Amino acid sequence: MRISVITVCYNRKATMAKAIQSVLDQDYGNIEYIVIDGNSTDGTQEVIRSFVSQITTYVSEPDKGMYDAINKGIALATGDAIGLMHSDDEFYDCTAISKIVAQFEKDITIEGVYGDGVYVSNDAEERLIRNRIGGDFSIERVKAGWLPLHPTVYLKKAIIDKYGLYDLNFKIASDTEFLLRYLYKYKIKMSYVNAYIVKMRMGGMSTNAKRAVEVLKEDYQIYKYHGLSALRVVFLKKTIALKQYITR
Repeated sequence: MRISVITVCYNRKATMAKAIQSVLDQDYGNIEYIVIDGNSTDGTQEVIRSFVSQITTYVSEPDKGMYDAINKGIALATGDAIGLMHSDDEFYDCTAISKIVAQFEKDITIEGVYGDGVYVSNDAEERLIRNRIGGDFSIERVKAGWLPLHPTVYLKKAIIDKYGLYDLNFKIASDTEFLLRYLYKYKIKMSYVNAYIVKMRMGGMSTNAKRAVEVLKEDYQIYKYHGLSALRVVFLKKTIALKQYITR
C-alpha cells in the first residue's frame, strides 16, 4: 500500500521539525508525505524547507483554516489510504505506519484503521497527561459519545472520494463531523490496531483549553445534525474524556 500522510500548519516553528522527522523516521517505505503551510510568517517555512528534499509535496499559501488546508492535502494525495500528522504532534515510534498497513492487509474489505494515542505535556519532560485507548469499534459506542482519536485514523482514498471532505461550515470541530459522517452515517468498515500510533502535545491546535467552549458548541450542532441526542452525547463524550486523564 501507498500511504499518504498530510501535515498542515500555520506558524508552528517550535514543533514542526519534530512532526516532520517523525514521518521521515517511519520504517515503512511507501509513504507519500504532503505538507500544506498556510503561508507562515514565524520561521516555519524555513524549517520545512530544510526537509524539502524528503517531502513529496510542499505547498505554502493562504488558506481558510486548518480544515481547508487538510482538504487541499487530500486533493493532492495519491495514496491508497490517507492519514494526518498534526504539526504539534509526532508518531509514537517508527513502526506506526507499518502497523496501520498490516491492519489493512489483514482484510481487503477494511475501509478504515485507527489505533491508540497519548497526550503529553508541552515541555522537555513530556509527562503523560492523557491516555487514549481506542478499543474495538461499534456503532453503539459512537452513539454513546465515543470516537476514535482523529490523528490515528487512516481511511482508504476511495472512501474519501466517495463520501467527501471536511465540512468547512464547522471551524473548530469539523473532524467530529467528518468521523460521524463516515462511521455513523455511512457505517464504513473500521478496524482497530491495538498499538500506540501518535503522541500529542497538550496546548496544540487540538488540545487548546481556550477552544473548549467553542468545541462544545460545535459538537452539539454536529451531533444534532446527524440525528443524535446532542446534549446527552456531548455530555457522555466529555465524561469519557475526563476518565482518560492520568492522575498521580
